[in-house]
Amino acid sequence: MAYLQPADYPNYGLPTGTTADWVTAATALINSYCRRPDLNIIQYTERLRLTSGSQTARLSYLPLAPLGTATTPLVSIEGRYGKPRRGEIADEPFAEIARAFSLPGQWSAIDANSVDFDPATGELTLPWNVLGLPYNEVTVTYTAGLATIGDDVKTACAQIVRNAQSTPALNARTSKIDTMQMEYFSSSLVDETVQAWLRPYIANRLG
Repeated sequence: MAYLQPADYPNYGLPTGTTADWVTAATALINSYCRRPDLNIIQYTERLRLTSGSQTARLSYLPLAPLGTATTPLVSIEGRYGKPRRGEIADEPFAEIARAFSLPGQWSAIDANSVDFDPATGELTLPWNVLGLPYNEVTVTYTAGLATIGDDVKTACAQIVRNAQSTPALNARTSKIDTMQMEYFSSSLVDETVQAWLRPYIANRLG
């Protein structure tokens, strides 16, 4: 869905006669710049390796937010105690027992209610497993995004449209604005001001 509706145009400095394709293309450019499919709340799944000795992980898409009637953004979490990677020393209690019974590599469900998380930073703090071993890999399904598109995103969208309309190579084709063409000029359309507005929504670990 476009981040600006026709009723928003006057409030964000766009002429009322602005056609929808300008805004649609600007919305797609915002998603591409933020390296995510949408800024609205949608579901993601990530597989994360944990630092040795740490029980924390950081998710890529922010802010974490529940979808619909859900009370938590964490949909499901699985973790496993894998074999130590090169340079790691497995000196945790029961590590040798775990390897003897082939526990490393087995995925197990983690109660989402036992996981602490920060919606703003996406940091998760995981519990230890039943043998007192730390997980070193987790798969997290969660929801993240904006329940309401705010003024920062709407202003960024309007600014991209204005930048595009003032770019001669784009302005020459007023019948239809092609998203690929907008992407080609992204370095000039997503200026420093737009980048500042969108900075909180850029995927953390991707790209």
